[in-house]
Amino acid sequence: RRKGAMMDNRFATALVIACVLSLISTIYMAASIGTDFWYEYHTLSPAENVSEAGRSIWEEFFSKEADEKTYTDALFRCNGTVGLWRRCITVPKNSHWYSPPENDMTTNCISFSLSDQFMEKYIEPGNHNSGTDLNRTYLWRLQFLLPFVSIGLMCFGALIGLCACACRSLYPAIATGVLHFLAGLCTLGLVGCYVAGIELLHKKLPLPDDVRGEFGWSFCLACVSAPLQFMAAALFIWAARTNRKEFTLLKAYRVA
Repeated sequence: RRKGAMMDNRFATALVIACVLSLISTIYMAASIGTDFWYEYHTLSPAENVSEAGRSIWEEFFSKEADEKTYTDALFRCNGTVGLWRRCITVPKNSHWYSPPENDMTTNCISFSLSDQFMEKYIEPGNHNSGTDLNRTYLWRLQFLLPFVSIGLMCFGALIGLCACACRSLYPAIATGVLHFLAGLCTLGLVGCYVAGIELLHKKLPLPDDVRGEFGWSFCLACVSAPLQFMAAALFIWAARTNRKEFTLLKAYRVA
């Protein structure tokens, strides 16, 4: 009985840890999807402060006709940030010539529409006659779809886990572990697609000398979420398989 109790406690501890890791990874993924700091640009002279050139950059950025080159140039010049759903720039609240440009800065964002997410990328950004860049087009679409697939797999895995608790059985935990493993692959694919997409974009539109780009904390949350999903998957599968093995051995012992 003591040995059986120790085994039960071991399986229960593994499942609790796996559930905690799954919850944390889900929160991290949701936070990364909903925030706008996947990539950040920092410049010493944002939009030439409040000059006429600066104001024209802002107006083009918020225009519905803004193409990839137009809004990317604005991101370069206005301390921009890019998320999976929105792009943002930092501009002065007051753009009058007599207002101190360094004071009262505000962040304004515009959302990518659903059509923007599936829009073709061009070999020369901004030039519709240059042909479709298939690599960047599919990387962009995948980085939009993969996070939702990842969260969906984890939620479905959680539902199976609840059914397992109701049935008082560890066997369905294998399915939960497999789903978490697939979710981890999706998250890892998302991170890879995003990095590749940014690198390809910067080859087409190199950063100006006074602009520095870096991955933001939203991107880091997705990077952390992937190993948490793999760890949760490993614990779920280990608990289910080991419990089945112990049960088989115990049954054979009783028969003997």
